[in-house]
Amino acid sequence: MTLYSAGILPYSCDEGALRVFIVHMGGPFWGHRDQGGWSLAKGMYVPGDELPEDAARREFAEEVGIPAPPGDLLDLGEVRLSSGKRVRGYGVEASLELAFVSSNTFEVEWPRKSGQVQTFPEVDKAGWFDVDKARTRLTQGQVPFLDRLKDLLAAAA
Repeated sequence: MTLYSAGILPYSCDEGALRVFIVHMGGPFWGHRDQGGWSLAKGMYVPGDELPEDAARREFAEEVGIPAPPGDLLDLGEVRLSSGKRVRGYGVEASLELAFVSSNTFEVEWPRKSGQVQTFPEVDKAGWFDVDKARTRLTQGQVPFLDRLKDLLAAAA
């Protein structure tokens, strides 16, 4: 069964430099990784039950702790991750004042096979990065969203 996820990539063109706001995935699997441990604020949805745009806004609020920036969403298309999951991305212009507040949590048995269940934040931090730095921090499967955002903004200029 294919899983679907949708997320938002806030951006700002500050003094001619394109910057994006991405989140660092929390928990024991990602907590130690900087390069390749970041993502769009995103989460799961069921096609037909929820529009991907609505899911992206909902998930942004859950993972960043504040509502998604207002404004029209730029459809950045869909990527298929190596896991088979399909992720739909949306760009939205935002102020550089946008900052991480808090995240929802998840439970997982940790350490593995210990029988102990621990609670971790889905996101443990977030920040603004220029596109080149964001490229090295995002999980590989999400990097195409950066190029698509740059292309859409260039076409609109």
